Amino acid sequence: MSLRTRTRTLAVTGIALLTAAATLSPTAVAGPRGQEQRPSGGGLSAVIRYTEYGIPHIVAKDYANLGFGTGWAQANDQACTLAEGFATVRAERSRYFGAQGKPDGSLSSASTNLASDLYFQGVRDSGTVGRLMARPAPVGPSRQVKDLMRGWTAGYNAWLRKNELTDPACKGAGWLRPVSVEDVQTLNFALAVLGGQGRGVDGITAAQPPAAAGDGSRAAARQTGAPGARGAVQSVDPGEAARRFFDTSDAAMGSNAVAFSGRTTANGRGLLLGNPHYPWSGGRRFWQSQQTVPGELNVAGGSLLGSATVSIGHTSRIAWSHTVATGVTMNLHQLTLAADDPTVYVVDGRRERMTKRTVTVPVKDGAPVTRTQWWTRYGPVVTALGAQLPLPWTATTAYALNDPNATNLRAGDTALGFSKARDVRGVQEALRRTQGLPWVNTIAADSSGGSLFTQSQVLPRITDDLAQRCSTALGKVTYPSSGMAILDGARGDCALGRDKDALEPGIFGPSRMPTLRDAPYAENSNDSAWLTNADRPITGYERVFGSLGTQRSMRTRGAVQDVAAMARKGRLTVSDLQEQQFANRVPAADLALPELLRTCAGAELAEACAVLRKWDRKMDTGSRGALLFDRFWRSLSASVPAAELWKVPFDPADPVRTPNTLNTAAPGVRPALIGAVAELRAAGIALDAPLGLNQFVVRGGKRIPVHGGTESLGLWNKVEPVWNAAAGGYSEVTTGSSYIQAVGWNGGPCPVARTLLTYSQSSNPSSPYYSDQTELFSGERWVTSRFCERDILTSPKLRVVRATER
Repeated sequence: MSLRTRTRTLAVTGIALLTAAATLSPTAVAGPRGQEQRPSGGGLSAVIRYTEYGIPHIVAKDYANLGFGTGWAQANDQACTLAEGFATVRAERSRYFGAQGKPDGSLSSASTNLASDLYFQGVRDSGTVGRLMARPAPVGPSRQVKDLMRGWTAGYNAWLRKNELTDPACKGAGWLRPVSVEDVQTLNFALAVLGGQGRGVDGITAAQPPAAAGDGSRAAARQTGAPGARGAVQSVDPGEAARRFFDTSDAAMGSNAVAFSGRTTANGRGLLLGNPHYPWSGGRRFWQSQQTVPGELNVAGGSLLGSATVSIGHTSRIAWSHTVATGVTMNLHQLTLAADDPTVYVVDGRRERMTKRTVTVPVKDGAPVTRTQWWTRYGPVVTALGAQLPLPWTATTAYALNDPNATNLRAGDTALGFSKARDVRGVQEALRRTQGLPWVNTIAADSSGGSLFTQSQVLPRITDDLAQRCSTALGKVTYPSSGMAILDGARGDCALGRDKDALEPGIFGPSRMPTLRDAPYAENSNDSAWLTNADRPITGYERVFGSLGTQRSMRTRGAVQDVAAMARKGRLTVSDLQEQQFANRVPAADLALPELLRTCAGAELAEACAVLRKWDRKMDTGSRGALLFDRFWRSLSASVPAAELWKVPFDPADPVRTPNTLNTAAPGVRPALIGAVAELRAAGIALDAPLGLNQFVVRGGKRIPVHGGTESLGLWNKVEPVWNAAAGGYSEVTTGSSYIQAVGWNGGPCPVARTLLTYSQSSNPSSPYYSDQTELFSGERWVTSRFCERDILTSPKLRVVRATER
């Protein structure tokens, strides 16, 4: 068959497939308690076209059927990971994995399965998610999002029913079973509150009034894995403890993204490079797809598992990415308790009784565990945020956690709004209309040449004025250092208030969000909005959004240097974005090595210094000396206080270039290098070994070299590997570059898009898509996005599945 004939045949096939998708059977309707009532002879279905690397292109006639196809395809790749997430939100971890087991951290910060279960059982018992789903749009989710969730549920269940699961991670497991719409909704709720209630789970589930304290309370705290009111570790500096608790610079999730306006590009159209740093395993993995409802929706990108919408992606006109934001998504209210009852608090002189929630969860090989949680008008009582920030419940004082995202199930509508936008103005309009993003910034570019950065996230409406008027003594320490306000809960005039353009009381309206439109470049690497563009700094926002005029992370400094230079060069293309993604330049080395090598003397360091002089100052797999500098820098950063590390201190007037010049007189510098040399020699690793020989992941028994490096080195291409000298070096990656996309436009109907899912599409070792993109990542190779019909239908790997409910 000639190429022309094959192309014509495929085009006809594509039209037929789209026609089939447009005539799929009627949508199921929701019945009592979220159960689906299937129309006679009907059921949900979708057409899924698979192309290279197992990427599904899902076509359906409406949102319920699109959700069905998405749930089906996600289950095909990630059934076990999804099933474990559903066991979490069903509060069944203790039942299947043991009470003292540790969750993977995807859906909360709970330190034990029991703490996780107590929290999520409380959410379910209280009917929280059902009430949120019942709220009318735009405060609650739209009918389209509800249909997507309902369809997703049916698709996941249909795949489990019709396919034999081969993944050993859950094959035959009791916790692998069909899910309800409530399970899917609760998983999305968990994602919404990750930065608020989700971070306080241990302190919420361990909270007990002082009358019930003593041995029983301490025992409960030990079982949930949290410090009790009397057992909390005392922090020497609560301001510093709060700063570290909310610090986004070295967290498990981060990101880089940059949008270039048409003024900097070769053709006057925008460009976007998105590089989110997310976990490589567990429930916060991205999953890649294209979703199409003919005439209504056409979007491609990465979705968080369990989500029925595209989280980060592109269309034929717009591309966007997210970065984890510095906004503090919670605040505390310090309660004044009644003298006669520590479960009664006083507001404006009036008594209010706490709501008592008694929660019971099953436990493997043991009796069910029952605990009590305490809730107030502000939210749950919490007795600690992390081990170093105790919030003791005494006879006179307790603390309640306010999380505005605990009433926000609008993220799906925000994602849909992005997917339908035609330009960056449309992205802003979607954010204004839905106000659904809990903990991320948005960076976007469009085919008309527009660029956008906006920190439009749902935050407690803490103004600097309110914090000044109403902060308690502890809040006067934590708010300046971290942005977390602790307000006087006994005063009605300390309520958070309401902005006119906010969908709900107690949150900021869209007009208050730090935003930069149509700048030559707009970049974020998890610092605050201030240096989004070094020539056009953003100012005037409240402290709760992030800091102003403070030292930036090494990664932010390196990123701003790189993208500013790109913008100055101009005439940028998608190829320039691809080059930036894998430049693997080490900003810390550029700042530290010159001074280090000038003072590098002595026989014991002669070989190390020679290696570092020849090093290319990159973290490529072939870079010799990269591992030596990495181990040195990690040790140095941990042992020498930041204020002593540099000779030239931070200058807010020169925030990209300062601080600089390594202070070699600091006592820890030479020992850190000597220690790194000794460590590598003890592990049998040559000082000049290529990085990829000792930084790798193992997939199917095969070592795959990994480039990139840790946060403190300042690389754009961040990876956080696990050091295991006995296994040969860094033998696994916990988090780092994940769903990467470089997107532009050339005036044609199809975007110019290159993508890469670093850890591959499936977590099933028997899948052909378990490590294929990981090998691409290792070789710094990309996937050419097949977005338009002609590209999908001419794929040499094209495989068509018609997924049906019946």
